Amino acid sequence: MLAGLLHPSLAAPAWPFYNRSDMLEPPSERAPKRATVAIARLGPPAEAGDAALAVATLGGFQVWRDGHALPPSTWRRDKALQLLQYLVTMRARRQEREQIVDTLWPGLTPEAGERDFKVALNAVMRAIEPERAPRAEPRFVQRLGQAYGLAPEVWIDAVALDAHGTAANRAMGAGNRDAVIAHDQAAAELYGGEYLPERRYDDWSTLERERLHVLALGAMTRAASLLLEDETLESLRLAQRALSFDATWESAWRLRMRAHRVLGDRAQAEMAWRQCVAALAELGLEPLTETRTVYEAAIGDS
Repeated sequence: MLAGLLHPSLAAPAWPFYNRSDMLEPPSERAPKRATVAIARLGPPAEAGDAALAVATLGGFQVWRDGHALPPSTWRRDKALQLLQYLVTMRARRQEREQIVDTLWPGLTPEAGERDFKVALNAVMRAIEPERAPRAEPRFVQRLGQAYGLAPEVWIDAVALDAHGTAANRAMGAGNRDAVIAHDQAAAELYGGEYLPERRYDDWSTLERERLHVLALGAMTRAASLLLEDETLESLRLAQRALSFDATWESAWRLRMRAHRVLGDRAQAEMAWRQCVAALAELGLEPLTETRTVYEAAIGDS
């Protein structure tokens, strides 16, 4: 079984991975250091292929129609943009119009909410399907009765990340090390930062943000563990990538110290330890005993 190749701290459960701070407090109450700056994208991710509509959510929101990015001016109303982001978050799970209105327009009368919903929905339709003929059936936003959802053909980076996670889990169970690494690396590269940072304070996006954060960093640390001995520099890169998104991800610190040990660089292992201690101290935590053991082993080698 592949689990035998992983360090015990990473072997079970294989997915998702939680560090100690995740277990101490609900995700919404944690305050880790996270990268939140939106990344600039010249085009849709390669995995989007020739999707007619591609949506990026990780590290910043961006929409491409037939490979061309929609500029910010496309969204004449913030509520139109928010409506699309909400539908992206719900994905293929259709939401009743009343539920959408209650979520995005709380406090409005039913009549006012209905009016604002129609205005926002029309703005979304004009933005993503500007050439749709009047009264023609929408292609990307589908309606069933009073429920709305996105068509399955819409490519979303968060969905692709999920798919790689599922495939990696299956490969793990089948003992296919190379496939696990390939899918975890693909998931790692898709993760450009937190989910919809523009909606960080909207409750409807919180659970998805935390879920994808855990999945992505789990993919990075699992791949890093599997590559530690054979491709140490790649293992180190993945561990550092995880830490760039969450400086409290303790398993990534351990992997970084182990990588420096393999490379024979005690000074870098010492630096990693000090940085780990400082990052956790900001949350009032100390490193786990396991982390200290890894550190002592890394600097104790001659």
